[in-house]
Amino acid sequence: MDRYLDTTRHGPMYLAEEKIARVVEASLRRGEQLNHYELGAYVIMSNHVHVLLLPRISASRLMQSLKGATAREANRILGRTGETFWPAESYDHWARDEREWHRIAAYIENNPVKAGLVSRAEDYRWSSAGKRKNAETSLGAADTSVCATSR
Repeated sequence: MDRYLDTTRHGPMYLAEEKIARVVEASLRRGEQLNHYELGAYVIMSNHVHVLLLPRISASRLMQSLKGATAREANRILGRTGETFWPAESYDHWARDEREWHRIAAYIENNPVKAGLVSRAEDYRWSSAGKRKNAETSLGAADTSVCATSR
């Protein structure tokens, strides 16, 4: 599925618009400020988002809040009303230990490289890779981290 999402040139590509990518990135940071989660790796691609979180509230409430806030603002920017922005589903994966957390983080941050958008992960504007080059994200509670992908 990720390979298809990364290489598709059809369908909604709203996240490629700078204003909308900014909304999503700001919302990810806002959720961390609100203590809903610890924000790990993320990447905002043109038609989907990968994010690695250590939740501090229920995953369903977290995703509802994150998707709701970004959808309202993105639809406002696009001049759309009454239309769904995010699909109802997301892909959740629980990281079981710190090694898996780091493997998932590397996968997420390398997504733009695999898609052929940049040659180095840290060169992609809408990713944690360039913003946290030397920072380590602690796992804390390994059995309560989640990686979500939404398109």
